[in-house]
Amino acid sequence: MEVIIGSKNPTKRKAVEEVFLTDIVTGYDVPSKVSAQPLSDSETREGAMNRAMQCIETTAGKIGIGLEGGVMQVDDQLYLCNWGALVTREKEVFTASGARILLPDEFNDQLQGGAELGDIMDTYAKRKDVRKNEGAIGIFTNDHISRKEMFVHVVRLLHGQWEYAMKNSSGS
Repeated sequence: MEVIIGSKNPTKRKAVEEVFLTDIVTGYDVPSKVSAQPLSDSETREGAMNRAMQCIETTAGKIGIGLEGGVMQVDDQLYLCNWGALVTREKEVFTASGARILLPDEFNDQLQGGAELGDIMDTYAKRKDVRKNEGAIGIFTNDHISRKEMFVHVVRLLHGQWEYAMKNSSGS
């Protein structure tokens, strides 16, 4: 089966490959159709859904997956958030969210000014391409959880929902 992920980011693709072990996983650059840096839980979810839907609409894959990272406010504190969506050829949509972690208050003004978390993290951590490697979650968990692992968790949630729906729709 061919699984299409709406990103060429290596951490996102590897996360899908780790869950869909026996399937062909192909990454395509598709727009999220939300802000370059989603600033809410719902905008991040919408971006993941948009990516997954475009994968199904523009390729022959059986499943489209969108993974999106964003930030959100909770009680005046800034948190990292992430969402995933899985869309089938029949347009069934499954969504899931994963880990959340507090981000430094000092990031808020930059994010509200239009900066992307990945760029802020490169400067903050004095590293290059944090978003393609350990991610903000890797930095702030002292490498206990990587960005790939965070997305693997979300993809497992999606995969499980999809399997459950398939099992129950076949009358088993």
